[in-house]
Amino acid sequence: MAECSECGKKLGWLDPGSDGLCGDCTLSIIGKQMIDATIQQEETLQAHNEATSRIMLTTESNPNLNITKRIEIVTAECAYGMNIFKDLFAGVRNIVGGRSEAVQSTMRDARKTALYELKKEAHAVGANAVVGVDLDYVELAGSGSSMLMLVASGTAVVIEE
Repeated sequence: MAECSECGKKLGWLDPGSDGLCGDCTLSIIGKQMIDATIQQEETLQAHNEATSRIMLTTESNPNLNITKRIEIVTAECAYGMNIFKDLFAGVRNIVGGRSEAVQSTMRDARKTALYELKKEAHAVGANAVVGVDLDYVELAGSGSSMLMLVASGTAVVIEE
């Protein structure tokens, strides 16, 4: 009868045994892998949080900030689908007037996502700020549905801390 290569316990016919481990040791290793994966996810999240703390300006300069290096133009694109119900209610609002919360919500989500992605792009090229930020909204419509596309662009720069 085979033994577990980790703890020496005799392997039964129900034990996986393919890698020479009993069920308990297999679960232990899987648990360690899950912990390692969680730690890596937390490190990635911390890097993303660091990326989102970047300064963003719609102007090229600011009297309180000294740009020491201009790196490159960075862009982020975001496309959001407007489902049939949002389209329907927006059409009604278009006829009777008033604000469309559904469309406004979609536009707000698109803006937040695009700016977050722009900050990540700036972080990836070594910048700590983005200046000259521009947002361009485009409606893509066809075959009975529409999408909202947002392009955010700016110049990735390094400023004095």
